Amino acid sequence: MTVVLETRADITLDALRRVAWEGEGVALAEAARTRMAESRREFLALVESDPDLVIYGVTTGPGHTVGKRLSPEERDRQARRPPWPAAVSFGEAAPERVARAIVLARLANYLGGHAAISPEIAEAVAALLDQGPLPRVPLAGNGGAGEILPLSHLFGPLAERMPLGPKDCMALINGAPVGAALVGDQALAAARRIALALDVFALAAEAFAAPLDAYDAALDALWGDDHEAWALAGIRARLAGGTSARRPHQAPVSYRILPRVLGQAHRVLAEAERAATISLASVTDNPVYIAPDAAHPLGRVLSNGGYQNAQSAPALDGLAGAYADLCLLAERQGTALIDPRISGLADELRVGDGYIGCLGMAQTGIVEAAREAATRTFLPAGAAGGFGQNDVASPCVFAWTKAGEAGEALDAALAILAAIASQALFVTGRAATGALAPLLETVRERFPPVTAARPLGPDIDRLASAFSARVLPASAATSG
Repeated sequence: MTVVLETRADITLDALRRVAWEGEGVALAEAARTRMAESRREFLALVESDPDLVIYGVTTGPGHTVGKRLSPEERDRQARRPPWPAAVSFGEAAPERVARAIVLARLANYLGGHAAISPEIAEAVAALLDQGPLPRVPLAGNGGAGEILPLSHLFGPLAERMPLGPKDCMALINGAPVGAALVGDQALAAARRIALALDVFALAAEAFAAPLDAYDAALDALWGDDHEAWALAGIRARLAGGTSARRPHQAPVSYRILPRVLGQAHRVLAEAERAATISLASVTDNPVYIAPDAAHPLGRVLSNGGYQNAQSAPALDGLAGAYADLCLLAERQGTALIDPRISGLADELRVGDGYIGCLGMAQTGIVEAAREAATRTFLPAGAAGGFGQNDVASPCVFAWTKAGEAGEALDAALAILAAIASQALFVTGRAATGALAPLLETVRERFPPVTAARPLGPDIDRLASAFSARVLPASAATSG
């Protein structure tokens, strides 16, 4: 399958899933190619129309050399220079899916002609998605004022082999496709992760025999929030047909506030999806070319701050915070299940020498890891963000990394809660029915009921890995 792009509105979350996560290629529609060629001609005519015209990175130097006016010979040399001086980030590379997402998002500037890029270069960018593993995009050290550091790694080899003209290299490494790709990537993961959380928490509620009052349909209207109504309905659907022998009194707070906290997670997911949808289709080039109109018959070029995505990091932070809160709920619910004074179940869910109480200790470590990852990502404050005019760095890579770490912590926290819930059902001779039956089967394949002393860490690791595989595509760990 191939995703056909005619306008930037075609770069959607669904297109991101198909291209970045499922490996489909991209084709540029004929109308898009025509539009890019026309904009390229108009832009070059504008450059030639006025020897005193100031266009950043075209008739002037880039970065701290912005004040230097270039001669025609200097313009030509600058245009043909690959962006290797900016390829200074290093270390572990982003997954291949993220590199593919960046390439897709890169095309948003091109499709409407706003980058004024040579059509042949734009076609070569799209073709990268059909040519095997992409160049590595290192994650460490991305403290630049925009995204030129990761983009120089990704598009440097293409710039080296292609004949570059005025503005072509700038159109490869300027703008904000990284921020768009990162929030889109985590939005896709979050949709799956929050659905997984709903399954596991419902399994825990069933194992605890939690009263159904806290999930009653009457609360949908009383609370008046669509996201909390989504959580309430999801829990009810999963508990349908479960045990009728419920606790005679209310469950602990962690079970009763579950629809509220899951509803908040669903709310921040919606915000991440909104931010991704806008960002993926947004024109963020600097400088950006505006087509001719009555007031500007040759078009015009605007220097602007599109290369920093101000909504990506806050949306990613929101996901990380929701994950940390869900980790805490998982730890509290698991502890309540294990403690017979609270659950009323068998002594610490023990069968023979099969003690599972230490799982709570592992949960504590996971909660703290999630909370550490969920710290607020501010605009980077150090002067290292640049020199001269490059005085504020972009926070998107930092926020994506933390959201990923918090998400992995939640996968592990859910794995431990699911294992404890499975053990609770086992020692009381109950089964999970309906929608929860497949989940319990998955849990017991990786974490069999504990009937004798054994190291539990390897089983938790297997189950957490299975949960992560449900969240991320099979190629998630691969990189160029």
